[in-house]
Amino acid sequence: MTALLEKADAAINGDRAWDIRVFDRDVYRRVFSSWSLGLGEAYMDGQWDCEQLDELFARLLRSDIDSAAVGLAKFRLAFEHMRHRLFNLQSKSRAFQVGEQHYDAGNDVFEAMLDSRMIYSCGYWETATDLEQAQFDKLDMICRKLKLRAGETLLDIGCGWGGLARFAAERYGVEVTGITVSKEQLALARERCKGLPVNLILQDYRDLQGQFDKIVSVGMFEHVGRKNYETYFDTVSRLLAPDGLFLLHSIGLASSSQGTDPWIDKYIFPNGKLPSATDISGAVEGRFVIEDWHNFGQDYDRTLMAWWDRFNHAWPRLQSRYNQRFYLMWKYYLLCCAGFFRSRQGQLWQLVLTHSGRTETYRSVR
Repeated sequence: MTALLEKADAAINGDRAWDIRVFDRDVYRRVFSSWSLGLGEAYMDGQWDCEQLDELFARLLRSDIDSAAVGLAKFRLAFEHMRHRLFNLQSKSRAFQVGEQHYDAGNDVFEAMLDSRMIYSCGYWETATDLEQAQFDKLDMICRKLKLRAGETLLDIGCGWGGLARFAAERYGVEVTGITVSKEQLALARERCKGLPVNLILQDYRDLQGQFDKIVSVGMFEHVGRKNYETYFDTVSRLLAPDGLFLLHSIGLASSSQGTDPWIDKYIFPNGKLPSATDISGAVEGRFVIEDWHNFGQDYDRTLMAWWDRFNHAWPRLQSRYNQRFYLMWKYYLLCCAGFFRSRQGQLWQLVLTHSGRTETYRSVR
């Protein structure tokens, strides 16, 4: 473990903000046997700490931490890769698990952490100076990329707490259908969209019917899984009007990977799988034309740090409902993800896709 940290210019019990402070030597056994899962669980159990977790993880990921795995840890990583290769972890029967575990964790946590519209995806920080403006700019850019016009129908696959649906209905005059796999999200989203031409449903994307002028999916594709990419894009193709536009907003990997981080899979996003550019382009080929591919992954680092600041500030009023282990879990999640994007292993992509028969020339915006 010491050699691994040295490669990342970090140290055990050093004096820099990104150095690890070990309180219990059992950390070493847990890392050797369970790798990232053991490291994360040891942090949640208070066995080690770091003043600047985000920078520690940026450094570890830049140094290609997984290639250093040995012994049981290497076996566990190989098992995780095979699990994703052999099994459909995002089948219809498992589709609602992430909603029940993560998105139903508690609306109060997300209300405290997110902006006023509760947008749980990367903000756009081109000119923004705070989270509220970054999320407003992102939503408006999405609507402009989709060329939304009053009276059109918009399908929002993975509508969250209804922030984009409400924004598009209020500001662009469209009629929105949104789906989510979270009961808690649905209840609050319906309340927030009351009185607008917005219909929100608890439903898996594979069960959708009808046709829509425009389709958008923000932060949902990460839960689709490689075994379902063709089904996903076939479904969108069936639902999208011949001259329609589809915007896909997704986290991506700088290089292809068969597995998912075991700690993230267990505690945050069960059954999730981040796509690579090859994964997406391979599944899209023959189904859609790629009109635009926009990467602003480094903005996710800033977004996550803003979420962490808001969550940490709100903790005194949340801690009566959540224990210290939850606090450490959430801190670890937000800050290690910030490091993931800072290392540039993580990307954030917005693609605009059309049917090949669309006759109008597409001009993208930023």
